[in-house]
Amino acid sequence: MTQTNRKPNVVFITTDHQRADSLGMVQCGREVTPHLNRLAQRSHVFTRAYDTCPLCVPARTAMATGIYPTRNGVLLNRGQTASDFKTMHQYLAQAGYRMAHLGKNHIRTEPDLKRSIDFDLWSGEEEYSRFYRSIRKSQPRKADQPNETNLYKRAVSEYQNGAYVDTQYSSAHTGLWDDEPAEHHYDLYNCRLAAEFVRANSPERTETPFALFLNIWAPHPPLQVPAAFASLFPPQEIELPPNVGAIAQGEPPGRRRGVPAQLAEGLSMEQWRDTWSAHLGLLHMADSGIGLVLQALEETGATDHTILIFTSDHGDHLGQHIMYQKMEMYEQAIHVPLIIHLPMKNDPVTIDDPVSHLDLLPTMLELVDVPVPADLDGVSLRPVLADPAVSDPNRIVHSQYSGNPAIGDIRRAVVAKRYKYIFAPDGQCELYDLAEDPLEMNNVVDDPGRATVRDQLHEQAKAWAQGHGDWIEFT
Repeated sequence: MTQTNRKPNVVFITTDHQRADSLGMVQCGREVTPHLNRLAQRSHVFTRAYDTCPLCVPARTAMATGIYPTRNGVLLNRGQTASDFKTMHQYLAQAGYRMAHLGKNHIRTEPDLKRSIDFDLWSGEEEYSRFYRSIRKSQPRKADQPNETNLYKRAVSEYQNGAYVDTQYSSAHTGLWDDEPAEHHYDLYNCRLAAEFVRANSPERTETPFALFLNIWAPHPPLQVPAAFASLFPPQEIELPPNVGAIAQGEPPGRRRGVPAQLAEGLSMEQWRDTWSAHLGLLHMADSGIGLVLQALEETGATDHTILIFTSDHGDHLGQHIMYQKMEMYEQAIHVPLIIHLPMKNDPVTIDDPVSHLDLLPTMLELVDVPVPADLDGVSLRPVLADPAVSDPNRIVHSQYSGNPAIGDIRRAVVAKRYKYIFAPDGQCELYDLAEDPLEMNNVVDDPGRATVRDQLHEQAKAWAQGHGDWIEFT
């Protein structure tokens, strides 16, 4: 079939808890993400991409709507929806795309995403459960049996709505996902469906473009790793960052009361090595699933007709700053990988200036020639994709955290090329020189020599908050 007037396909892949430094990482003599590394070698790689919130639902809803969390109303993982903003899925469906959404759905809109358009293919937990029952003869999944998940939970005291509340979060405990074969794992199941969708909508079969959204759960805890991936990164051979198990000089005392610090309390270096081993194994598994999709694109000739975007919703501290999971503003939590591959482009390009998840919707719309609404909070990266020289080294991006199930610990971050400023209403603020101190181990917020930088970033955080529906007071 001719492709003269066909819009490019869109493949949008996300992982969960994947850090920016995972791309190109080699541990134990093995590439952690070999398929993504090969993709990066023929794509634009944005080395300073940031999410809008180190928490799943707010990050994904902001990414999908192009609207900052305090403005779209989704700041927490529960109980909030963005009812007045369209998602990238709706824009593409209205542009005539065949639509597929596979894996987790942490985009909260009204109506909900599944009902917002007619998807040609949808696969979530319900669909996977039907598949699982069909192969297990109604045998319950081992992870769902009573008390099986207790090892993978840890009790914490979380600040919620003005009081500390006992709750539980996924722990750094590791173990096997022993429901073999590994291909039956939720993520690999959805990656196979994604590859099948690509093949069914190849350029030879249809002139209608498709938009495929593949949302991979890994390496999100619990850290249960299929046996095929569990021994790839021996714990004692892993090179840990030097600030695993170390607290920054000048860290605000309140950070030790946060959930990430509580989840890391008492863990030994040996335990952190086990955690890293499992995390890297899950990353390698996710990458192998992405490889199935890339292979399908290549074999069907669709690569040259496809825009491919890869990112994650947020990262994970993995013991750095003596913290686990996300929910703070350190680089390990808000600095995310971002790869954009364009049709008929095969040269590697690296962009080292700050960009935001908020930029992805306007970028995607411009690339498929759909009008970009004027009220989106990001900027299109299309000019940078066309000419990296126009990238803005003075760009400022913003991130926020307001609590997980309820309003709790408050953080607002401003990220510039060199500095990061973190504001907390209780006055426990932070400033890091990312050029001199990339691991953020020296809080220089009270350094007189950097007072001007601190005050400028504070005013930028305040102005952004006031223009984006934020309710907190900036003193």
